[in-house]
Formats: sequence, structure tokens, C-alpha cells
Amino acid sequence: MARIHFVGGEKGGVGKSVLSRILAQYHIDQGKPFGAFDGDLSHGDLIRYYGEYTETVDIRTFESADRIAEEAAESGRDVIVDLPAQASFNLDRWMADTGLVEFSNDIGVVLTLWHIMDDGTDSIRLLEKTLSTYGSGPDYVLVRNHGRGNDFSLFDESEEKVKAEAVGARIMDLPSLHAGSMRKIDRIGASLWAAANNKDKAIGPTLGLLERQRVKVWLKKAYAELDRVLQLPESPSSSD
Repeated sequence: MARIHFVGGEKGGVGKSVLSRILAQYHIDQGKPFGAFDGDLSHGDLIRYYGEYTETVDIRTFESADRIAEEAAESGRDVIVDLPAQASFNLDRWMADTGLVEFSNDIGVVLTLWHIMDDGTDSIRLLEKTLSTYGSGPDYVLVRNHGRGNDFSLFDESEEKVKAEAVGARIMDLPSLHAGSMRKIDRIGASLWAAANNKDKAIGPTLGLLERQRVKVWLKKAYAELDRVLQLPESPSSSD
């Protein structure tokens, strides 16, 4: 069954693009076909690192946003959508006017809203708004991003967590990657697979031996969390 993965959280800087890149690499390593859309029209990470699979989408216009649902419906593949910050107004309007929750149910596509969180109060407040807007309609995955915070007790003790779990939301922990390694990945413009595996400088810039090992460990932990919340078979450790 195909999924449309809307990777959001509304705030800038919470790690939406990192999670989108992990999801893309996860699908590649699973051998699971997918398409992707990058909502950042100025400097999108998903189209930069996974351009072979990705096209841009302007979530502000229905004609552009329609391509997301059309891709899932026509291809039967998973679709990953890396939403820009402050996209909820346009996304909510498009989904409501299109009846996307009902449409996805009719065609057998799972609509998954990923809410990426740091450990601040804004992420909790924005989750409350999302739950109020969509209720029990879509599938939810709430992501505690440990690269953007290390104390999620406010969320863990919140009414919003209780409300989310009441409508079937799953919660995952995205482990942190050493900040220097992530900066170097971005600086050399590497996909996550290349960051973890490429040691041939003739092919492109490389990370150091232990930096590559840290990326492998980080991906393994992230994949284990994705396996759990997506209820998919255990993923292989690497892919060409």
C-alpha cells in the first residue's frame, strides 16, 4: 500500500529536510520505489541530494500540489513531501478543498503526517493545531528530533501527546548525528549513502573513516525507528 509522507512540523530548523533525506535513503536501501517533492523553492535539500527522484512543488498553488496526490494514485509508489516552514495554511486549504483525506482512503493510499519536533513549546503548540485541523483522519508519526534537543519532557507530559496517541499516532526518536559530520555532509553535497560508504576520492569528496562509521551507526538507529513506526520488515544495512 502506497503512502504519501508529508514531512512537516511547521517550524523552521527542526529537521524536516534531514528526516526527508533519511526517508528517501531508507526507501532506496529497502528497494522500495518512491517519488519525492521538495517544497523549498529556493534551496531545497531533498532535490539537491536526491534530485534523481525529486521534483519541486509549490504548495501555494493547487495545480502544483495536485501532482503529489496524482503521483501516488497513478504510480502506486510512496511519495515523500519535504514541506517548507510555515506551510500549514496552504497545505490545510489544499487538503480541505480537495478532500484529500477521504480521497486517499478511497484509492487505498495511506496519508501520513510527520510532525518533526524540537524540545521547545512551539512544537507542542503546532501539534495541537494539526490535531485540531485533521483529527483522526490521517496517519500520524511524531518525531522527537534529538539533533534539535535533548529534553522532551514537556512533550512527553503534555495533553497533546495523549490526544495524539488517542488517534493512533506513533512516536519515534530521531537520533542525533555528530554536528561536525552533518556539516561536512552538507558541505560536500553528499547523499546519505555516499556519506556513509564512499571512500573513493575519484568519485567525489569523502568523509573520514570514522566519520563514515558514525553516519552508518546513525542511519542504522534511524532505520530501526522507521521499521518500528512504519511496520516494515527490517531494512538492510547498506545499499549501492
